[in-house]
Amino acid sequence: MTHFENLIKKAYAAFNLRDIDTALSTFHPEVQWPKAFEGGYVSGHDAIRGYWTRQWTEINPTVEPIGFNQRSNGAFEVTVHQIVRDLQGNSIFDGQVKHIYTLEADLLRRMDIEI
Repeated sequence: MTHFENLIKKAYAAFNLRDIDTALSTFHPEVQWPKAFEGGYVSGHDAIRGYWTRQWTEINPTVEPIGFNQRSNGAFEVTVHQIVRDLQGNSIFDGQVKHIYTLEADLLRRMDIEI
């Protein structure tokens, strides 16, 4: 398993457990993260903490990486199975999407989403 795959698995496992500190330990301090639920991006650990904390008061997402690919431009593509439920347990989304990452200093620097 590559460093990237280990980093991703650690990040997603922590996210699914709502362990923000462990997830953030895989992120570059100036990470750019998409606000998939709201649109736009947040930058930095504090902004991501706030976004996730707010997000989890409205929806219950879980994300499992199921495929890895390095693109010719050096970016890393992760195919994920994403399940999003409302707080009553009703399904909002259940499907696969691609998360595209760039790394800096062996940490996740930016994530983009491709549907």
